[in-house]
Amino acid sequence: MRSSVDFSGRPFHFIGIGGIGMSAIAYILAKRKLPVYGSDIKSSHITERLQKIGAHIFWRQDASNFEVFQTALNGSSPDRTQQERAISSALAGTVSTAAVATAEALQSNGNGSSVQAMGGLPQVVCSTAIHPANAEYRAALDLGCPIFHRSDVLAALIQDYQSIAVAGTHGKTTTSSLIGFMLMAAGLDPTIVVGGEVNAWEGNARLGEGPYLVAEADESDGSLVKLVAKIGIVTNVELDHPDHYDTLDQVIDTFKVFAQNCQTLIGCIDDEIVKDCIQPHISYSLNPDKGADYTASDVEYGAESTKAGIWERGAFLGEMQLKLLGTHNLSNALAAVAVGRLLGLEFSAIAKAIVGFEGARRRFEVRGFHNDILFVDDYAHHPSEILVTLAAARLRIEGSEKNPKSRRVVAIFQPHRYSRTLTFLPEFAQSFGDADLVVACDIYSAGEPNLGQISGQQVADLIAKEGVEVEFQPSLESVSKFLTENLQPGDLALFLGAGNLNQIIPEVMAFYQEADRPD
Repeated sequence: MRSSVDFSGRPFHFIGIGGIGMSAIAYILAKRKLPVYGSDIKSSHITERLQKIGAHIFWRQDASNFEVFQTALNGSSPDRTQQERAISSALAGTVSTAAVATAEALQSNGNGSSVQAMGGLPQVVCSTAIHPANAEYRAALDLGCPIFHRSDVLAALIQDYQSIAVAGTHGKTTTSSLIGFMLMAAGLDPTIVVGGEVNAWEGNARLGEGPYLVAEADESDGSLVKLVAKIGIVTNVELDHPDHYDTLDQVIDTFKVFAQNCQTLIGCIDDEIVKDCIQPHISYSLNPDKGADYTASDVEYGAESTKAGIWERGAFLGEMQLKLLGTHNLSNALAAVAVGRLLGLEFSAIAKAIVGFEGARRRFEVRGFHNDILFVDDYAHHPSEILVTLAAARLRIEGSEKNPKSRRVVAIFQPHRYSRTLTFLPEFAQSFGDADLVVACDIYSAGEPNLGQISGQQVADLIAKEGVEVEFQPSLESVSKFLTENLQPGDLALFLGAGNLNQIIPEVMAFYQEADRPD
């Protein structure tokens, strides 16, 4: 870090602005009326949302993206070739009217006054996904732009608010989204930055006018240690990113630093590592015998909702219902209760908010129901996540009015990263017990090189050895074809993975939607 992050008006430029984490921060900055630029290789609904609020996006990651700034700062009029190259970089692809206007203004403003007024060359923001050899990144270095990791900007935003940072190997997105929704419903108008999209605020971020910021705090690259929050939450601790961490102890050390940085730490003591190593100030547990500050009793796990009685330090607060299924989501809701009570909210207001929360996208997200087949999309990509997500699917099936014996949970699984798949291969094999049929495909690399150590076929073979029916289909095309030929009325088709598997859901649904139509 060359200097501290500047929120006074100096422009920001995000390399890879369309990423789920990068775009959330870019959205907050743009809504705060700061100049936001960025690059990406293709348009998406996320980049379109950013453009609508004034972000200016270049449609390639190239050194020429900085020419508009360079030319303006040089104080001389650009020649026609420079103009055309800079503007074509800015305007290639689908862009907003605001982006066109800004690019044209930079083209015509040869004396550089507009850029100089914004504070000079932009502050460049990168994620861990940006390789040091990236041409745009190298150009930013050569120009002397201040360069920040996205976590540096998030850390600076967290310092601007009374912040609530949600960390943990699993459950971060749901828990942070639920807390943000609860604060919205309570009229506290929070700012929210999460790693998933939520319909309640139509994206992965919202800018509020209240004092609180709710942020999802990611441990994947170790940058969690930079965050200093008023309230921290740790849902659980496991090794999930063997591309960054060699051992579980390294992961624990990262969470310990985060815990020490938080003024008040809330943690789930159903997780033994959180209980013994993190030692939160405020605890929650689904087991009333553990002596946690917040716990649940008389739990009813249903096919459409979860109900429980909620207790605070031995005192009964009242009944709570949530639309999210499974033990893991009740645990996430207890974390939200603990935060709400710490902020002084009445339990009645907390319970009213929680029952209205529909969940985040790609977290057991129902995508459609066609030909009596329920299509569900879930981000689960770690064995522990797959276990609890399939358990929730089994709840949905068993609570059906239709005879559950005639229904199947069909798990369509795309392993994510070679390093993760290889590290957790035995655990993956044992994670599919609640599935009636598993359709496995090749591994989504997420940019990792294939060293030939592991394959999707090996994953499928090991799952089959656990007594589960498995079909291996190597490509997304063959998965789609298999599903259109083999799904049956009554099935719950659950798409699992953090890669691009969910891209085939619309075409599979479209096939079965035709079956719904009368002849």
